Amino acid sequence: MSDETPTSGEETEKERVDRELIEFLNEVRVVLPGVQVLFAFLLTLPFTGTFDTITGYELFAYSIAFYFTAMAAVLMITPTSFHRLRFRKGDKEAILRASNRLILGGIACLGVAIIAVVWLVSELVFTDVIANMIAVVAAAIVVLLWLVLPLQRRFRHG
Repeated sequence: MSDETPTSGEETEKERVDRELIEFLNEVRVVLPGVQVLFAFLLTLPFTGTFDTITGYELFAYSIAFYFTAMAAVLMITPTSFHRLRFRKGDKEAILRASNRLILGGIACLGVAIIAVVWLVSELVFTDVIANMIAVVAAAIVVLLWLVLPLQRRFRHG
C-alpha cells in the first residue's frame, strides 16, 4: 500500500501508521500507571519497620521485583523520549517499531516483577509451600495470558 489516495475505504500508509501510533499510546496509558504505582510501593518498602525482618529469599524476591519494575518503567517511558527526539524527522514508522519492542520488553519485566511481588507477599502471609504454589500459579497466569494466548492467536490467524 502506498501513500497515495486509498481506494474503496482503504487507509493510506500514513493513516495506518498514525492509527497504530494512537493505539500504541492508548495501550501505554493503560499499563504505565500500574508500573509507576508498583514502583512507588516498592520504593517505600525499605523504609518501613518490617523490612528489616525479611529473610534472604524474601530480600531476593524484593530485589527482583524492584529492579524489574524499574526496568519496566524505563522501557515503557523510553518511547516518549524517542518520539520527542525524532517526531519531526519523518521517522514515525521506525519510532513505532522501536517503541513496540521497548513496550514488549517492559511488559516482560513487569510480568517478572508481579510474580516476584506475589511470591514476596505470599511468603510473608502463608507458609513457604503455599507461597510457592501461589507464585507458580501467578507465573502460569501471566505466561498464559500475556504470552501464550496472544501468540496462539497470532499463529492461528497470521
